Amino acid sequence: MTTQPKLARRALETNTPVMVEIQKLQRNKVDLMSLAQGVVYWQPPEQALNKVKEMVWDPIVSKYGADDGLAELREALREKLRRENNLRNSSVMVTAGANQAFVNIVLTLCDPGDSVVMFSPYYFNAYMSFQMTGITDILVGPADPDTLLPDLEWLEKTLSQKSDKPVPKLVTVVNPGNPSGVYIPLPTLQRISDICRKAGSWFVVDNTYEYFMYDGLKHECIEGSHIVNVFSFSKAYGMMGWRVGYIAYPTEVDGFAEQLLKVQDNIPICASIISQKLALHSLEVGPGWIQERVQDLVKNREILIKALSPLGEGAVKGGEGAIYLWAKLPDKYSDDFEVVKWLVHKHSVVVIPGSSSGGPGYLRISFGGLKEDDCQLAADRLKRGLEQLVTEGMVGIDGTE
Repeated sequence: MTTQPKLARRALETNTPVMVEIQKLQRNKVDLMSLAQGVVYWQPPEQALNKVKEMVWDPIVSKYGADDGLAELREALREKLRRENNLRNSSVMVTAGANQAFVNIVLTLCDPGDSVVMFSPYYFNAYMSFQMTGITDILVGPADPDTLLPDLEWLEKTLSQKSDKPVPKLVTVVNPGNPSGVYIPLPTLQRISDICRKAGSWFVVDNTYEYFMYDGLKHECIEGSHIVNVFSFSKAYGMMGWRVGYIAYPTEVDGFAEQLLKVQDNIPICASIISQKLALHSLEVGPGWIQERVQDLVKNREILIKALSPLGEGAVKGGEGAIYLWAKLPDKYSDDFEVVKWLVHKHSVVVIPGSSSGGPGYLRISFGGLKEDDCQLAADRLKRGLEQLVTEGMVGIDGTE
């Protein structure tokens, strides 16, 4: 008699990726429009693509590169960090996207059994990164119900040395937010940093949507010996499938680079060489190229805010930055995934359930993935669905709720 070996509890207890569930819903559906995945509708800069299209024949792209990234790309990123982000004491590691960057950071800074802090609503992949690396004490802090900004009094109390529990090892935010699109202003960011520094906790900031700012708001970064910043090429330069992100970590912390390299060498070894070359040439095009396209999304945001109007006044939050709106369903629809499935089957439009981000009874709506005309079509479907939801309930195809 043989015994079947068991799967890792660490993996079994990690949430199922919400995008995998959404992809199952989308399978075999005809004419379905998506306001779900966090993507942009544009491709990388044409001039950058033209520079790399012949590189497939260059032997360098088929070889391993330096673990921490191509030297010329890292130098260009250090200059970008100084010029655009006012980060002058940070070293750089290039990764296979921002999600892999975050896993690198967690494996470098946290041990199984450590506690960490996020704020609701949180980025689902960051939550999963903690789960799959053996961190079982994930403290989800509250946010202001009106602004969705982190509750700093709660954070200060939670990180207090007077507590009978160990001080959380790490605090993380996405700025501007995923899934909320909320922008954390510099004074609030600095206050979180001060609380972390005093408590001896790391502060990790995901700046994936640094260029996605609206209404005159300006993105800002901070640095310090306890701060790690994450960045991405995916959304800004339309490079989702090319998988390039990077970590800006404190140069002055002894041993940080060496430990980070251990993790990097055992996951991707290095980010794709041709992808790094495309990233380098995209940087040469500059942020003005991105900002032109980001401003085109303002109309998409307006279209979708109107589409969400059946939910009532005050139901829609966020959208100050990033590519997301955060919308509250009527109280009786706490099972938001059932609403999402109903919208797919009945109205041929897909969004993300808020429960995947610690916000049951909410929806995340992405306004980045469609051009204006298609966004309007998707918005019309969403509005019709929400109007029916509010007035009649989740009426099925056979007329039953």
